[in-house]
Amino acid sequence: MKLHIDGLSKIYSKNVHALRELNLTINAGVLGLLGPNGAGKSTLMRILATITKATSGAVSWNDEDIARTPNTVRQVLGYLPQDFGVYPNLSAIEFLEYLAAIKGLAAQAAQRRIDELLQLVNLVEVRKRPLGGFSGGMKQRVGIAQALLNDPQLLIVDEPTGGLDPEERVRFRNLLSELSGERIVILSTHIVSDIEATATDIAIISQGRLLIHAAPEILLKSVVGKVWEWTVPSVELALAKEKYLISSTIRRGEGILVRALSETQPHANAQPTPAGLEDAYLYCIARHKQEHAA
Repeated sequence: MKLHIDGLSKIYSKNVHALRELNLTINAGVLGLLGPNGAGKSTLMRILATITKATSGAVSWNDEDIARTPNTVRQVLGYLPQDFGVYPNLSAIEFLEYLAAIKGLAAQAAQRRIDELLQLVNLVEVRKRPLGGFSGGMKQRVGIAQALLNDPQLLIVDEPTGGLDPEERVRFRNLLSELSGERIVILSTHIVSDIEATATDIAIISQGRLLIHAAPEILLKSVVGKVWEWTVPSVELALAKEKYLISSTIRRGEGILVRALSETQPHANAQPTPAGLEDAYLYCIARHKQEHAA
């Protein structure tokens, strides 16, 4: 099982480059896709889901070009787009039955699968209510269920935890981890903690380019010795943000605990601290911006 991306580029009108010669090979497991807004993540996922056509380059699923034979991947695909919509007058069951029929699932097997998925996403008690009355988080859970209807070998989810409360996010993270054994899961999100909890590999893209594709451990090693913490008075926080690459701040009684990234000790009171994945992500993006500016 392999998804291979070779020299993929996408140019929209007015010479807007969403993707620039992106190369990536993805095997079974959870790939966490990280990048700033406008980095090209959603464009990439739409191309992989055969919704958008690339300008150049190719994507192959098990060595078959998905642009030439899209059904080879559509038959094994589960996709949850960022802008997932529902039919407000249908109930959760009716909506999932409709999508199961589109996917070609037999009626009896579809009903069993729908019952399992409604239990999985904690919607059993509201399964007969019209979707128009669902909250944003509940609609997102319906979206997660529809993506899993055909037990996909390739699962693509774009910002899946948006609108979910903390308990639901943990439930979804656990679900992704359970699903990742014998399939490819691509998770695109701006919530680094979701990636940290589930991903076996991470790809960071910015301005349509792949910056790095590596295991989380490799990314963490890249910022060992570069993460520092110290406390500054509240009135000096704005100046610190201008001067240092700050990954987080925590308000405390004696001031603001600042966490920053620097090759050398950034402040006389700064102490080294263990790195996290968010530190590694910010460091990678900042380094790319510096190289691009140069």
